[in-house]
Amino acid sequence: MRYLFFLYLGLACALAHASESGQSRAESAGRSLVGQPAPRMVVKTIDGETIDLGALYGKKAVYLKFWATWCVPCREQMPHFERTYEQAGPDMAVIAIDVGFDDSVEDVRKLQKQLGLGMPIVFDDGTLDEAFHLRVTPQHVVIGRDGRIAYVGHMADEKLDAALAQARRPSSAQLAPAVAPKDEPHYEVGDRVPAFDVHTLDGTSLPAFDAKRPTVLLFLSPWCESYLATSRPAIAQSCRSARERAEVLARDTHARWLGIASGLWASHDELADYQREHHIAMPLALDDSGALFRRFRVMRVPTVIVLDTQGKVIRRSEEVEAALPMQQAVTVTRR
Repeated sequence: MRYLFFLYLGLACALAHASESGQSRAESAGRSLVGQPAPRMVVKTIDGETIDLGALYGKKAVYLKFWATWCVPCREQMPHFERTYEQAGPDMAVIAIDVGFDDSVEDVRKLQKQLGLGMPIVFDDGTLDEAFHLRVTPQHVVIGRDGRIAYVGHMADEKLDAALAQARRPSSAQLAPAVAPKDEPHYEVGDRVPAFDVHTLDGTSLPAFDAKRPTVLLFLSPWCESYLATSRPAIAQSCRSARERAEVLARDTHARWLGIASGLWASHDELADYQREHHIAMPLALDDSGALFRRFRVMRVPTVIVLDTQGKVIRRSEEVEAALPMQQAVTVTRR
């Protein structure tokens, strides 16, 4: 009994710490958003419904919940979310935004049916994640009837409920001016990327591509191997295998390797811990804003992208060997 008591106590403390960490990350991400005009975007649900967010501003409060099917606290908060949707009434729109990261529409539909979710669900391609500074899951965004972002948080608690209640009240403030989302460039196989630097954990600034040899960008997440081990074991194994193979292949001089870590649920210190734990020698960089993941349209980890010496995207794959530059691939085959 004492063992079970201390086990429960330890688990409770861990969950409390995770919630506290999630709330602080969400609030930090939302600090520059709160009080600002919400972006006017048109989204489509997984059922084919089109929702014009901009058309709602000035008429209704808008509640967006960013979530993922693999996210434990997202599932734990679903009863609160569904209840809020059912009680929303005509003065508030409630919309679920699956973040699209290591997820699929099939997974979303399965959970929708399993939990009996009634609210509209959007499967994001990274556009909404960028516009609302996604850093954790779940991440709650509340937009007032004046079209301004009123609250960003992580927990389904009294602070969220208070923000929802306040957002629904009529406002005498003038409707916020229209804000269009930033139009970022995206790069596919065959595209040439402009020169830019990547800042690694050790403070080094490295060019995105090398004029002497191909560059292999390994897009990863430091929690993929551990957090997804139970809920998405195949993905966790793929992340582990990619890291192990990349470490071996990075010793080859035919290509330069660079790890790009997602900023979702990851900080500089957490990425450094991951690097130390697994003795990773190749340079690692934290894409805390998600800009690199968006530029290359990376929605799954691991993803490997290869740039030639001129910055042209020549290969892309979720398998390490399949994305290798030809000369290095030949070397690997001979081994």
